[in-house]
Amino acid sequence: MSDPEADMEKMSRRSFFKGAGAVAAAVAVAPGCERPAPPRPPYSFFNADEASFVEAAVARLIPADETGPGALEAAVPTYLDRQLGGAWGGGERLYRSGPWQPGKPEQGYQLRFTPAELFRAAMRAIIEDLRATNRGSFAKLPAEDQDAYLRTLERESKDLGGVPSNIFFGSLLEMTIEGFFSDPVHGGNKDMVGWKLIGFPGAYANYYELVDQHGIAFKPPPMSLAQSAGDHAHPEPAPKRN
Repeated sequence: MSDPEADMEKMSRRSFFKGAGAVAAAVAVAPGCERPAPPRPPYSFFNADEASFVEAAVARLIPADETGPGALEAAVPTYLDRQLGGAWGGGERLYRSGPWQPGKPEQGYQLRFTPAELFRAAMRAIIEDLRATNRGSFAKLPAEDQDAYLRTLERESKDLGGVPSNIFFGSLLEMTIEGFFSDPVHGGNKDMVGWKLIGFPGAYANYYELVDQHGIAFKPPPMSLAQSAGDHAHPEPAPKRN
């Protein structure tokens, strides 16, 4: 049987994304590829400590490297902030009447938390854990220690304020990937870096001008919903304040 960790060492996260546009796990930034962090945007959901953790964590999950920008440069934290501070984060369409019993994997999410409550509880526990163990903040840990901490969250079910750490890690990873590849109208995928990485054309409403042309590569730049919908989309809604 192969060793999953050894297998991941052979395949970088970004090379996997580029080839398949799908899920992978954390890798280190290639030497010489470190880039200055972009200015921190205004957040409506995250407080300063939470923003510091999220920005550092997503930068380890999809790091910038020789193939292009990573999750931080793609404004993935902004995507998370908008989702968690909006109707989805508040569990608008989430069944919340219990009973709250452990379920089987095929039964999906079984906790009583809304997405916003889940993230807030888990991040608070992580911040307190790092301070209690004299490690300061996650953002100030060396990269290898950040990766080790994230792997611990992923592989264990440590209690994070009532949230199993592996559930939180899975949610964080899933939302990071969403923010990297979803339409920029939702706050992430800044400059469509995720789409450019995998060659996805985006949200072209039609291909009328090309319908009678055959054998020609489609190479126009990717298009966002905000571009194809004209005035009917709101790419930068004003953030709500806490």
